[in-house]
Amino acid sequence: MSKLTEYRKKLNYTQSELSEKSGISVRTIQRIESGAKLKGHTLKAIALALNMNPSELNETSIKKIQYNYPLIKLINLSSLLFFIPFANILIPLLIVHLKKEKNSITKQIISIQILWTIVSITLFFITEILQNVFLLNEQLSLVILVICMLINIFIIIRNTIEIDKNKQLYIKLNYSII
Repeated sequence: MSKLTEYRKKLNYTQSELSEKSGISVRTIQRIESGAKLKGHTLKAIALALNMNPSELNETSIKKIQYNYPLIKLINLSSLLFFIPFANILIPLLIVHLKKEKNSITKQIISIQILWTIVSITLFFITEILQNVFLLNEQLSLVILVICMLINIFIIIRNTIEIDKNKQLYIKLNYSII
């Protein structure tokens, strides 16, 4: 099994998914995984699709990639401790930086928190506006805020369980914000 195949499978990508993300044909990916050399535009496109530097994507560095899953779980769970807006992003980001655990999984965890914070704040403000315009119940904003927090708790716990069981995220984005 080639190193690209191992790394692609670690990220739980099929050859077709990698082809879509990189813009490189499935046949070319098959040739590379069968032993053809990865270089030039193909190297850059595949590295970009895998969220890594082209210099990292070579036979020797792929073998060294090891995920620290207990630390990744800690990074994910650290978002639970803070209901203050943006602390659910900054604390995991700080841990990632201090522990030098920047990889595709931790990028996804932080990206999910960024997106969820934006969605929650937007819903909260929309609810406030609707309350004022339609004279709705004043408790609606609080209900929306609690629902958003509960959904975020579910996302964090569900991803933690999946990291523990299958070494991947259950709820993930098709892109990385960071």
